[in-house]
Amino acid sequence: MNIGFSKLSKQEKINVILSQLNCSNQIDLVDTEYKEKSLQKRFENFSENTIANFHLPYGVAPNFLIDNKEYILPMVTEESSVVAAASKAAKFWAKHGGFHTQIKSVTKVGHIYCTFDLDKRILFKAFEDSKEILLNRTRDITAKMDERGGGIQSLQLKTLPGLKNTFKVILKVKTCDAMGANFINSILENIAQNLNSIMVEKYFENHFEIIFSILSNYTPECVVTSRVSVEINDFEVDLMSSREFFTKFKKAIDIANFDTDRAVTHNKGIMNGIDSLVLATGNDFRAIEACAHAYAAKSGRYKSLTSAHIDDDIFEFSIELPISIGTIGGLTNLHPLASLSLDLLDKPSAEQLMGIIASIGLAQNFSAVRSLITTGIQKGHMKMHLLNILAQFDATSEQISSAKSYFSDKIVSYSSVREFLIEKK
Repeated sequence: MNIGFSKLSKQEKINVILSQLNCSNQIDLVDTEYKEKSLQKRFENFSENTIANFHLPYGVAPNFLIDNKEYILPMVTEESSVVAAASKAAKFWAKHGGFHTQIKSVTKVGHIYCTFDLDKRILFKAFEDSKEILLNRTRDITAKMDERGGGIQSLQLKTLPGLKNTFKVILKVKTCDAMGANFINSILENIAQNLNSIMVEKYFENHFEIIFSILSNYTPECVVTSRVSVEINDFEVDLMSSREFFTKFKKAIDIANFDTDRAVTHNKGIMNGIDSLVLATGNDFRAIEACAHAYAAKSGRYKSLTSAHIDDDIFEFSIELPISIGTIGGLTNLHPLASLSLDLLDKPSAEQLMGIIASIGLAQNFSAVRSLITTGIQKGHMKMHLLNILAQFDATSEQISSAKSYFSDKIVSYSSVREFLIEKK
């Protein structure tokens, strides 16, 4: 379809899309829009070729006690069991001291990739001789960040093992409360341009080449931990003793640390909670996802992001992961619900938000593993999906009310709901 689509008006784009649909049930896309035109225009400018708004539920998980402060956490997710599980875990751990977080480091990183086909010692010397010039030429970009206590932390050159004559410049930066993607990329492009000019001046023009420069979403030096702990005998659980529960729980975590097949689903469950909070605060959940999974494989084997220990009858459960987020700039200021989320969290700093995000991931994992080793995952999971299943069957309000009552003590499945509705007709 070569029609210069991006140059069409919004209504023309909608008409083109609707003409491609081979179904009679065509949603009125205008119904998805905000009534306030200025707000709708803001949303449309977030992306390209926007023809409608795609809504996801904005829910909240109460009961969180994080670093001795009570929170209600905003969550954007289409899966109701995620919110319920987070809330249930938070309520339990609030009774046992809550979540305790620690920022291990806040360094972010970017790279410039280049090639040089002479003796690499020449390149390293030229780079070291030029480093101060390169840094000085970034001052206009970094001035305001420097004033806030951030800015460039280090700049170094390294070989890239496995690729002949290939090198990377490593830029380490602190971005305070900003996520800092544009800030880091601006610095990198500035350094790359000046580095290239210097190499040309040194008569290396035919031997040196900048390939590209870009920030890295892998931030293993921007790390937070969250942990909870409880005495084994200070816990009540159905179906088994508390000692059996915690022993079995630890074994489940150990399995996720040794079996990649399990670890992927295990960590996906953690990210259910993390992504929902990251989305709610207007941050980049895709970057968080990619970084978390890379971090899970940092040992050479993909492992659990959480760990569990039992020492002297004390059960400790913790998570460690890299989180690069911001509380200023980007959608955090432009999206009205992202701004509301940050207000709900009492306007946290980026470091505080890192701890909150880690805690919801730990809570999500606790609920998931607890279900797995007790009642099984489907009992609670499918019960939360009952309304969605009923909607797919176009159930009436009377049928929905009856189904809620009927399935209150039964396992929900698509087939059981279908059979129930057939009997009620």
